[in-house]
Amino acid sequence: MELTTIWFLLVAVLFTGYFILEGFDFGVGMLLPVLGRDDRERRVLINTIGPVWDGNEVWLITAGGAMFAAFPEWYATLFSGFYLPLLLILLALIIRGVAFEYRHKRPEASWKRRWDTAIFVGSVVPAILWGVAFANILRGVPLDADHEYVGGLLDLLNPYALLGGATTAALFLTHGAVFIALKTVGEVRERAAALAVRVGLAAAVLAVAFLTWTLNIRSSTAAVVFAVGAALALLGGLAAARARREGWAFTGTAVAIALAVATLFAALFPNVLPSTLDAAGTLTATNAASTPYTLKIMTWVAVVFTPIVLAYQGWTYWVFRKRIGVAHIPRH
Repeated sequence: MELTTIWFLLVAVLFTGYFILEGFDFGVGMLLPVLGRDDRERRVLINTIGPVWDGNEVWLITAGGAMFAAFPEWYATLFSGFYLPLLLILLALIIRGVAFEYRHKRPEASWKRRWDTAIFVGSVVPAILWGVAFANILRGVPLDADHEYVGGLLDLLNPYALLGGATTAALFLTHGAVFIALKTVGEVRERAAALAVRVGLAAAVLAVAFLTWTLNIRSSTAAVVFAVGAALALLGGLAAARARREGWAFTGTAVAIALAVATLFAALFPNVLPSTLDAAGTLTATNAASTPYTLKIMTWVAVVFTPIVLAYQGWTYWVFRKRIGVAHIPRH
């Protein structure tokens, strides 16, 4: 297997890990005003992701770094052409991170309410825009012969991309509700479990519509298999959620997100950013890649450090595996 293909797969794996892990973070943030009926319940929700949310964002940093080093042409064109939506995602993530840190600094209800709003906005914006961005990557954007983006913002806000944004938001909401049911006890758990099934049904409809449209734009045998698997995994997760088997339900939604992302990358390959103007402007895994020597050095670095990072993050999740509830939150 060529190194360009290996690194395309590694970028796909990194984004898959990011969407699985950060996906439930976004879901919890979006559900904060829905499931948290008072300050103690909202603190329970925040504490479910408190030990892990910043570690989950490392997957995005690593994915971006891998794109920059392995496929500099892809990185340059993507981050210049998608500048505004990616900037909005970055600002939203900064706002959300600041909100997590500052929410507890003062006891006033108005102070906490403003930061709760920041957490909600900082979660819903990237949840939607990541879907819009990846839908446009697969659909293709106007690139000239020099691989420069020559479109505008409205080119990115096409119906297919907007459906992609709605789909990722709904999937992350479902994933977050299942995670809350898995990590909490009491009334919060009951409400999250019931909501997961209702939101999950809407997410399933959106996901089927989006993946069907995707396969009509670009397809491969692997993409079809992944899409069918994603639909089955999501339905299985919802069935488990209804049966109150939260562990299996979370596994189902995680696998569904993983296979949905795999569908996009399988349909995209060997391209990395198609051009809607001229095939000569299309970026592929070959013409967007770094030199073979660079890819070889990066491969050895990845072989050494990836297991260490995975082991550390797995240990973090194991340490903070217990359920929490309102009884664990002190009154102020």
